[in-house]
Amino acid sequence: MRFSRPPRRPLPESIIPMINVVFLLLIFFLMSARLAPAPPAKVEVPLAISDQRATADTVLYLAEDGLAMGDLRGDAVWQMLAALDADQVVTLRADASLSATEVAKTLARLAGLGVTQVALAVRDK
Repeated sequence: MRFSRPPRRPLPESIIPMINVVFLLLIFFLMSARLAPAPPAKVEVPLAISDQRATADTVLYLAEDGLAMGDLRGDAVWQMLAALDADQVVTLRADASLSATEVAKTLARLAGLGVTQVALAVRDK
């Protein structure tokens, strides 16, 4: 007795190529994205009057709870600033709620360390 063969079912579409494309896109976006570290202190900078943009090698954060630069806090920041070159630009991101005397004290101490170029960061309107 001869039985007929059952009809062949078509093979389902493979999702592996789609998964490969998704992973390639994910890797592309991760490699091309510029991930910036979070600022070490929460600082609300004052409002800008000028349209001039400052560029800096070093960013110094002055908040109500003290001074910060990258992972450093307090006296470690001053030691790092003392080791800077005199021609290196330091951007000071001072909190808008700070008094002008606090900012002036910081600028005077920077001048005492030999820092000659300081840019004050402000926000646009």
